[in-house]
Amino acid sequence: MMKKIIAFAILIGIAPFGRSQVQVPQLSPKAEIEQVIGLSEVEIEYSRPSKRERVIFGDLIPYGTTWRFGANKNTTIELSTDATIAGNELPSGEYALFAKVGEKEWTIIFYKDTDNWGTPDEFDADKVALKINAKSMKIGETIETFTLSFDNLTTKSADLVVSWENTRIVVPMEFPTDELTEASIKETMKSDSITERDYYGAASYYLSSKKNLKEALSFIDKAIEIRGEEAFWYVRKKALIEYELGMKKQAISTAKKSFESAKAAGNENYMKMNKESIKAWEAEK
Repeated sequence: MMKKIIAFAILIGIAPFGRSQVQVPQLSPKAEIEQVIGLSEVEIEYSRPSKRERVIFGDLIPYGTTWRFGANKNTTIELSTDATIAGNELPSGEYALFAKVGEKEWTIIFYKDTDNWGTPDEFDADKVALKINAKSMKIGETIETFTLSFDNLTTKSADLVVSWENTRIVVPMEFPTDELTEASIKETMKSDSITERDYYGAASYYLSSKKNLKEALSFIDKAIEIRGEEAFWYVRKKALIEYELGMKKQAISTAKKSFESAKAAGNENYMKMNKESIKAWEAEK
């Protein structure tokens, strides 16, 4: 008899010793954003409701009320390092996001308790890590689905952009990239296993930030010593550092070496860059 029951259960797709569950699509599907900004990482998890012909702000979400910043479980943001949010310091960690929605301005709340479903019955002031105000801007298009994104990325900053219906909110975020990079360089230079790529990376960083250029020259020299002058991209970096240091004659000579090495390797892009630099530097008085 049991064999017949099992066979019948298999036939109709029902497990004999378990209960199947109905699966339906979610109206507010879960989404995740992971963004690297310099040497910091930001991760956001949220659910994305859609407009579905409703009036959202001022109606479904009345002005002056606190909103869960999405749907379903708390929207959370996790910072791998300390950050500065709209000019205010926020320690690394994970926070729930809420917003008090206004017609012209929102108050965005970073909350230490991330286990709420919806908004807390009562906000605990000790759990409010940060409150910031952000301008509510009207846009000329309709955004159907609630969207969080990052824009205006640099090596040390980004804008967290909130878009839904005809409203956009921009939250500027800054990260301690310079401090983290300096710490990484100092720690790496203590190592017994430094590679030419470490020297090159440190030299490139100092060149791009226009600081510690003498140290940058020392680092790129060590990188070239290990790798050899056939590494035309290393040699070009040295030329650029020499030029920034005011060593124009040396920079021109070094750029010519990079040009010849690039020519031997058949790299027309570096040949072109070096040729243009040489021409521009030789034309200077």
